[in-house]
Amino acid sequence: MRTEVHEIAPGIHKLSTFIAEAPPAGFGFNQYLIAADEPLLFHCGGRGLFPLVSAAAASVVPLQRLRWISFGHVESDESGSMNDWLAAAPNARVVHGAVACMVSLNDLADRPPRVLADGEVLDLGGKRVRWLDTPHVPHAWESGLMFEETTATLLCGDLFTQTGPYAALTRETIVAAAIGAEDAFHATALTPNTGRTIRRLAALAPKRLAVMHGPVFEGDCASELERLADYYDGALKRAVAELA
Repeated sequence: MRTEVHEIAPGIHKLSTFIAEAPPAGFGFNQYLIAADEPLLFHCGGRGLFPLVSAAAASVVPLQRLRWISFGHVESDESGSMNDWLAAAPNARVVHGAVACMVSLNDLADRPPRVLADGEVLDLGGKRVRWLDTPHVPHAWESGLMFEETTATLLCGDLFTQTGPYAALTRETIVAAAIGAEDAFHATALTPNTGRTIRRLAALAPKRLAVMHGPVFEGDCASELERLADYYDGALKRAVAELA
């Protein structure tokens, strides 16, 4: 097992670890390191992967230069090694939305986190990330995502999760694989706002989708997001109809 590094956009590096033994067909875990004046890591990875992932990150940016740490929501594969990163990077600080800080991170993080409001932009120096509250999308009340504005890269967390091996980057649609994983795991909260929230992301017109469990997609990202929103809207309607 190893962590591979790919620059998926200028200054944005994907750190990818594939665990072949994970059911049902192997499962990949990606972190994204934004190299800027104030480098930011999106997704920490679990504690067990920290030695591999931190060594990969250090090949891009010295760990002591890391300034910001973020993730989609509070869960082992996204935030499990958060305090290991804080220990390795003494100037780093966790940054997240208000809900995550209030209910979890003020207590869990070894240093006080910085709160970002919905739509607030964090200037990294050469890169700019906009925080987007996405409650319950794909799951968890405190969920949020980041949009890197200079490259139009959406750091989209667990959206478009897929199982099995995958390429570093693809221009082939990733919607069908995401639907397959959703049908298997039922990980997404179906609410009247699920499709609406995903369509808000589509309106950003991203050029690439930086997925946590799958390949980076380059191409018509708005269309991919709209199609995923359509799927969830349909799933919600079917669920409501079954209860009627």
